[in-house]
Amino acid sequence: MTRRTPRLLTVALAVTALALGACADPDDDEPTPGASGAAGQFPVTVGGLTLEKRPEKIVSLSAAATEMLFAIGAGPQVTAVDEQSNHPPEAPKTDLSGFQPNAEAISAKTPDLVVLSDDRNKIVDQLTALKIPVHLVPAAQTLDDTYRQIGELGQLTGQADEATDLTRRMKDDIAKLVADLPKRAEKLTYYHELGPELYTATSKTYIGSLYALVGLENIADASDADGKSGGYPQLSQEVIVKADPDFIFLADTKCCQQSAQTVGARGGWGGITAVKNNQVVPLDDDIASRWGPRVVDLLRAIVDAVAKAPVA
Repeated sequence: MTRRTPRLLTVALAVTALALGACADPDDDEPTPGASGAAGQFPVTVGGLTLEKRPEKIVSLSAAATEMLFAIGAGPQVTAVDEQSNHPPEAPKTDLSGFQPNAEAISAKTPDLVVLSDDRNKIVDQLTALKIPVHLVPAAQTLDDTYRQIGELGQLTGQADEATDLTRRMKDDIAKLVADLPKRAEKLTYYHELGPELYTATSKTYIGSLYALVGLENIADASDADGKSGGYPQLSQEVIVKADPDFIFLADTKCCQQSAQTVGARGGWGGITAVKNNQVVPLDDDIASRWGPRVVDLLRAIVDAVAKAPVA
């Protein structure tokens, strides 16, 4: 895909039944449901998949899963990733596609585990017929989903202890970030921009749940009150200007070259509080569209921006 917005909308269609779940307690160490086997011991079962031995030739066709695999120390086991997996830099990026997966091309990499974010083109059945193990890591709806997926990948790769350590650090970092926020009498409002076409995300999405943790109020919630847009409505300029958000967060800085300057130059936007108070916040498109370990970095960027706003 050459444009960020269509890619995000594709993800949105895959998670139309999103619901904001409670975040796990930082000290919650319950075992991962559906997983068996001690760290580094095989066979191991996660859900309906059983691996007899540790995989050494993993193909990841999910950018978020690629980040998880490397973060838990399974990077040396990853031999090929899709064209969108650009982090970490050492990930073995290929021309394999996660959006149009090709069983023949994947099979040519002779993988002993393939990790996917969804079952496009019935690729799971095709790979299963070729006796290639497949594990799905679908778009997360909550932080708990992220922690669970990291744990599952840890089990499947023999990196269970590393996965547990990673999720503990993430929980601790997130808890500290939220605890250090200044107390405010009234909630500040925000608009999260997925693209200059003014698609956004409501509180009932993964990204929306992060803003809720920070105590921000989403101006887009009323525009998808019935959920028909799956949490990703397209707003009008009039709606945004009238809502007058305190913050504008831009997740289209790389794909579409949006910035505080381009936003301020839009007709009628100069009077928006976020623009007047220099509270238009550029985000990294990739970090803002994935649900892996760097979600902590995303939350930190949001928290840092909010902390700078004057307390009434």
